[in-house]
Amino acid sequence: MTSTWLQSLSQVESMIPLLGKLGREKSIKVQLAGNTLMADSVTGLMATFDQHPELDLGQVYGVLEELYASELAQTCVELEDLLAQADLTSMLAAQPSDGSEVPVVLYGFGRIGRLLARRMCALGHTTPGMKLAAIVVRNAGANDLAKRASLLKYDSVHGAYDGIVKVDEANQVLMINGNAVQIIYASDPAEVDYSAYNIEKALLVDNTGRWRDHDGLSVHLNRPGIERVVLTAPGKSMKNVVFGVNDSDLTAEDQIVSAASCTTNAITPILSVLEEKFGIESGHVETVHAYTNDQNLIDNIHKGDRRGRAAGMNMVMTETGAAKAVSKAIPSLEGKLSGSAIRVPVINVSIAVLSLNLKAGTSVDEINALLKAASNSAELAGQIGFSEEADAVSSDFIGSQQAGILDSLSTKVRGNQATLYVWYDNEYGYSCQVVRLMEKLALGQFSKAQLLEDQAA
Repeated sequence: MTSTWLQSLSQVESMIPLLGKLGREKSIKVQLAGNTLMADSVTGLMATFDQHPELDLGQVYGVLEELYASELAQTCVELEDLLAQADLTSMLAAQPSDGSEVPVVLYGFGRIGRLLARRMCALGHTTPGMKLAAIVVRNAGANDLAKRASLLKYDSVHGAYDGIVKVDEANQVLMINGNAVQIIYASDPAEVDYSAYNIEKALLVDNTGRWRDHDGLSVHLNRPGIERVVLTAPGKSMKNVVFGVNDSDLTAEDQIVSAASCTTNAITPILSVLEEKFGIESGHVETVHAYTNDQNLIDNIHKGDRRGRAAGMNMVMTETGAAKAVSKAIPSLEGKLSGSAIRVPVINVSIAVLSLNLKAGTSVDEINALLKAASNSAELAGQIGFSEEADAVSSDFIGSQQAGILDSLSTKVRGNQATLYVWYDNEYGYSCQVVRLMEKLALGQFSKAQLLEDQAA
């Protein structure tokens, strides 16, 4: 090892306890170019800083110390912005911070619900402005709580959870890394009084997909203790939000919003960059998608016909609304995209094939350079990933935090016709997008124009 490497390693090691205290004691999340600086791994931090050799790690440590000494709490900060400040102390003192936390209720605890819990309660990770308070499920019978804990702890796709999960049967509580999470048993949202569990002004995340419209989800909103609802599926008669693209459309009045679908989140950020640079005349989205829990493992009756055939043995033609849903985030693409899907026998990670007719001619190098720059930007680093690996396969992207990752070596261009291949972890990558949306809602980070209107009212 070189002395420079050892010096960098020593500096990064010194940041771990400081980042830990910022998260534990003040609920401050620190980001660098849109990527969270986690307090759980020296290797992870070294890899992050390796992408930014221009940074002085000694200066970074000093900024983190000033941040910890400030009165700031319950917020997310961009490290590059802090480093650029000549008078950091005054800037931090001027930041609004009331230190409050919004309780979060997960309604449903299936694939997405459990990954949201993992992400929110991950060691070294901070979700400013909110805290997991309760999970609502149907009672599945004897030892239900122990089974829920086991499914959270052990996962066939994502591996064992790097944390401590304990069961408090007497109080019907799961202890997740020291955080007490109330388990509420109910078969219908109208049965639950959240205020009875001292939960007030909560953000409820519906992971069941049972209700997709405003009226259905309003049942949650009308329950005592609930202030806002997020749907983890495409929604009708509500804003469908792809974080990083149209989250600026959110206002304080939006009490029910959709986080759209995993496929919509995967392709929309990339499409937004291409639309802004070249313009898109038309296109088709084909998603080759991992099979999901709504398919049959063996041939049987299913309301979706082909989805009734054995998921582990067949490629199954089906439909996707992702192409049409893109226009809810990018209105200029209304009516320009078609879409379909093929479910395939892999348990996780999908790939979307974007066949686009652009308004201007381009090249492989230009498109790849454009999207690589976007993947390194603070605005879209969490949404767009960039792969240059010659031997990349689907399993390499399990656990990816980005909404979608461009397979740059597969990009094809002929004049104004472009074909792009976008990998996405349709479980965890999507869950990270949902958590980003939840953080924004919890912190009340609405547009400046909306805030001015609220202040004037």
